Amino acid sequence: MTVDDQPTPAAPYKVVNNDDSLLDATDLVFIDAPGTGYGRVIGKDRDKAFYGTDPDAAAFTDFIAQFLSRHGRFNSPKYLFGESYGTTRSAIIANALREDKGIDLNGVILLSQILNYGNSIDRAQSNPSNDQPYVLGLPSFAATAWYHHKLPNQPGDLKAFLTEVEHFALTEYASALQDGTGISDEKLKATAEKLHHYTGLPVDYIIKANLRVNGGEFAKTLLGDQGIDTGRLDSRFSGPSMDPLGQTPEYDPQSAAMESAYVAAFNDYAHTTLHYGADPSFGDGYMEYRVSAHSIGKWSFTHKQPGQRGQARGEPNVLPDLAAAMKANPALQVMLNQAFTTSGRPISRVCMKCVIYRSRVRSRKISRSSNMRRAIWSTRICLRCMKCTITFRSLLQGRIQNRRNNLKQA
Repeated sequence: MTVDDQPTPAAPYKVVNNDDSLLDATDLVFIDAPGTGYGRVIGKDRDKAFYGTDPDAAAFTDFIAQFLSRHGRFNSPKYLFGESYGTTRSAIIANALREDKGIDLNGVILLSQILNYGNSIDRAQSNPSNDQPYVLGLPSFAATAWYHHKLPNQPGDLKAFLTEVEHFALTEYASALQDGTGISDEKLKATAEKLHHYTGLPVDYIIKANLRVNGGEFAKTLLGDQGIDTGRLDSRFSGPSMDPLGQTPEYDPQSAAMESAYVAAFNDYAHTTLHYGADPSFGDGYMEYRVSAHSIGKWSFTHKQPGQRGQARGEPNVLPDLAAAMKANPALQVMLNQAFTTSGRPISRVCMKCVIYRSRVRSRKISRSSNMRRAIWSTRICLRCMKCTITFRSLLQGRIQNRRNNLKQA
């Protein structure tokens, strides 16, 4: 962990116990993606076999089924947790486990979700017919500007401020974007001034960007007058620009501030305490724990949705996969967690009720189905107010506490 938004100094680092660990109540199984951790991908066509949205999910699905069989855990409660791209993977796996292996999950927990790549603010300019990413990204931009005190009129209440920003994004801003090149000069300037008020970016810059600023451009510009870039995964972090004249940052200050500590501390713990990864059978007696397979340039983002005919398509939208798992398993719990200051994964207003309603089934048929009504309410998730998320969190905490009490009695 880090105490603030500044870079963590170089080694030595200290590993301490996690008092909030769930290990006293449940097993925790961490799965390294192919080519990461101590795993190595070998064989013919190895990149094609693993480095893609669907091949990757298939590998994880097979591993989970094999793990349950080898360790006799088929009859145990099973929760799947994914973060960032792991949320894309988890949505596919939740449905694949049920459809291909006959395995239902008890719950899926998603952190910093990206379930529809068409809504990503990272490369929104590559799909000029879709303005949704700019609408979804605005609250995260506003929260970041608030944190760095770059707003013209700094509000005291962040949540109230973001509620105001969300309303503007869904109404006036969305309307201005939909006007396209037909927008009037007056409306263009008025919208740009509002965006300046909510993001701190210069009005002239916003107009030059045609009201459309992607994630990298925002990270580069917010503190650009100081020669500083903001972070992508956690925009509270910031660091010196590699290229002050660039359009987007060349690195993520958040990752740079913390990665070394994680790599050093985990490798030391694995080698010296667990005595793993330093075995003579590994040739020179050392194996590197890889935090990345550096496979992004080889990755195939095409995805075949449930029931889709023909070839797989990209960019992936895995909402139908998650919806299919929820329909087939009405008791499945889904929990979404999102940070205000994650510009790479902006605050989302996805409501799983809407996901079910819109997933290849007419709403009229759904409203008459008692099974579907149970599926809708079993999700316990609606990011509009977060009350449903809190319900699931309380339910999960209650089950964990019950498990701990049972273990103590035993």
